[in-house]
Parts: sequence; C-alpha cells; structure tokens
Amino acid sequence: MNASKLANYTDAKARQLWTTLYLCAKENPKRRFHALYDKVYRPDILAEAWRRVRANKGSGGVDGQTIERIVHEYGESKFLNEIYLDLKRKRYHPAPVRRTYIPKADGKQRPLGIPTIRDRVVQMATKMVIEPIFEADFKDCSYGFRPKRNAHQAIAQIRKASKQAYWVVDVDIKGYFDNINQEKLMKLVEQRISDRRVLKLIRKWLQAGVMEGVQFHETDWGTPQGGVISPLLANIYLNYMDTIWEKQFSHLGKLVRYADDFVVMCKTKKDALESIQVIKAIMSKLDLTLSKEKSRLINIWDNTAGFDFLGFHHRKFPVLIKGGKRIYVMSHIPSKKAMKEMRRKIKMYTEPRSKLYWPLHEVVQGLNRKLKGFKNYYSISTIAARWLNKIDWYVIERLTLFVNKKRNVRNKHSRVGEVMKATRGSLVKLAGEDYRMPKKEEHRKAV
Repeated sequence: MNASKLANYTDAKARQLWTTLYLCAKENPKRRFHALYDKVYRPDILAEAWRRVRANKGSGGVDGQTIERIVHEYGESKFLNEIYLDLKRKRYHPAPVRRTYIPKADGKQRPLGIPTIRDRVVQMATKMVIEPIFEADFKDCSYGFRPKRNAHQAIAQIRKASKQAYWVVDVDIKGYFDNINQEKLMKLVEQRISDRRVLKLIRKWLQAGVMEGVQFHETDWGTPQGGVISPLLANIYLNYMDTIWEKQFSHLGKLVRYADDFVVMCKTKKDALESIQVIKAIMSKLDLTLSKEKSRLINIWDNTAGFDFLGFHHRKFPVLIKGGKRIYVMSHIPSKKAMKEMRRKIKMYTEPRSKLYWPLHEVVQGLNRKLKGFKNYYSISTIAARWLNKIDWYVIERLTLFVNKKRNVRNKHSRVGEVMKATRGSLVKLAGEDYRMPKKEEHRKAV
C-alpha cells in the first residue's frame, strides 16, 4: 500500500472510530467509557496520529528529536513501533515540555510548552479517541478548537445576537491555561471516562513539568499551551460554565465562547450586570479570576462604542434605509491590534538589507503568503474594505522603499506609481482590485 492509500485508510478508520464513539456518547449522556486505552495504541490510530503531527510540523522537544530526523534518519516504522510497545506494555512516560516564548502584539511574551514529538503523537492518538465523547456534551456556544467550528461562525453568532442585544459583557480570564485546577479538571474528565489507564495518561501530561533551559519546574496547576491535547482539556474545563449557563442563565443573554475568550450579548444593562455576577461566581467555582483591566461592559446601541473579539473590532455602524431613516447594524473590522501586528509583519519581512539582493517578484511572492491569510480571515464584511485598504497602501509604501533602497535612490518614497504598475496582477490586494487613496489622517495612521 503506497503512502497516499495508507493515509486515506488510516484517516477513514479514525473517522469511523470517532463517529462510533460520538454516537454512543450522544445516545447516553451519563455513560462512562471504560475500554479506551487499547484504542489509543491501535496501529492505525497511531499511524493517523503521526500523520497529523507530521503535517502540523513544529519544532522538537527536550530530547532534541525532530520530525525531519524521524522521517529521514530514525525511521517512521521504528518510531511508531516503539510507541506501540511502550503503550501496550504500560511503560510509557512523557518527558517534560520545553519552555519557549512567542512575542505578543503588546510587547509581552506568551509562554508555550513544546512536548517531544513522541509525546505529541501519543497525545494526538488519545485526543482522537476521547474527543468524540466530549464533543457529544459540548454546547453550541463554544467554537474554539472543535471539529467543523471556527472563529467566523462565532462572529456570525455575534452578528445575529446583536439584532436584539444592546449591551455586551466582554470577559477576559486572567492566565487561563496556567490556572486550571488539575484536580477539578480530572473530575470533569472522569464524568465521562472511567478507564484508569487513559486517566493516568492525562495526569502524566499535566504533571510532566517544564524545562526552561536547564531548570526543571513542576506543574501542579494548569495545562501547558502548546500541547496537542491542551485545547481539548481547556474546553472540557469551561464546558462546566457553558452547561450551567445554558440550563440556568440563557435568559440573561447569548454566550459566545472561543476557547478562553468569550462575550455575553445582553438586551438590557440589568441583564448584563447580572451576567457579570453569575460569571464571577462560576469562575470562583473553577478557581479562576477575571482580568479587571481587560474585562469590560459595553453599550452597543449605536456606533459610539464597540468591542474587540477574535482579532476583530465589533461595532454597530449607521446604515440608511428607505425614507432616509438611519439604523445601526453590527459589522466587523480588523482590530487596531490586528492592524498593528500586520504592519509589523510586513515591515519585518521587507526591512532586512539582505533582501535587497532579491528581485521584486520574489519579495512579492513572500508577502502574498502573509497577505492571503490576512485577507481570508478579515475580509468578511464590505465595511472592512476601508481598513484593509490601509494595509494595501502600507504594502505599496514598503515595496517602494525596498525598490528605492535597492537602486540607491535618494528620495526613498518616490516612484510609488512605478511600483504599483510593476506589481499589478501579482500582488495580493486585501480591499479589492482598485486602490483607494486613504484620507490624509487615515494615510498617516496607515504608515
């Protein structure tokens, strides 16, 4: 069987297992599953887990093993066979995660815990087995890190709810992943899983510890961001809130959650204030606290205020209808933070002097990869074109600067028209086919 056929076979087998477990869990909401561990090390499940980990790429963990080394030197069959035997003979033990940091738009750094490739494969296999069981319980208000769900669907719910909502509770949980109570998390997992071997696996990952340089740190709280199974565990933990809200407090407003970020769309200020007290009480039960600096209560009656969520700024903009009447309709534009981060990426890509030796078309090809992702995510409303146009102009200005530096032209910002002509048809445009010169103040902000 060639590689393509094998991938299709393992994927089909994994989907068949997923569907079976999901239907069983959906049929009986109180059922606890006890025979799951042998499915984790099933050869076809391990093969599919490895295929997904390999496709996700990523760097290695504390053992220095990389995906490339496994593929080209160590051998994939040998690698998977060792995992199979370790799991079957119950001698598998995870390594500590490798601590690394990624920069945030506000200048701070987000800590990530990178498991070894071996641990990522076992986590992926375990996730494939237990995810459908919990998916049967997850509520419709949750959109983050779930199959066939995404941020655009969450935004569509906000737009729908905004037709009857005039107040928004914008919630930020302080250090969510670092402050999950592991004991309470395991109790929530145990409501659906009674297989002690699987429970032991999850506990091992939670308590594997972190290596920061040569320093080892124990992990008695939280789940490491960066682990394959961490998003699922994070959803299991907050599903407690989703369930309580749906059963007892849905009359207060529409809850829309994406991982640890969520908002409540309320009709009245009274409902919004009551929602805040309910959320605080639920967070207290989960040993979590709200960030006072980032959590907000916003009036979205008109276009005087809005809120940021999932990289967008959500605000009601004025629309004229028949008879000259003005109404306010919810729309979504890139947030200031997202715009700033995109400009940073464009500048970082075009700034290095080493790239002055590149032909213009190669620089454009590299930029296009960044621009396509930004366009696919942010061009979901017609009103967003005005903001996307600012990025289009910023790209032209950076390319003009690049070309003039390359030619040692004294006026670094001249020949804009020449660059526009040279890149026409090859450069991805976020706001459509034609450029629209931003207003003077907009143009200045774009730069």
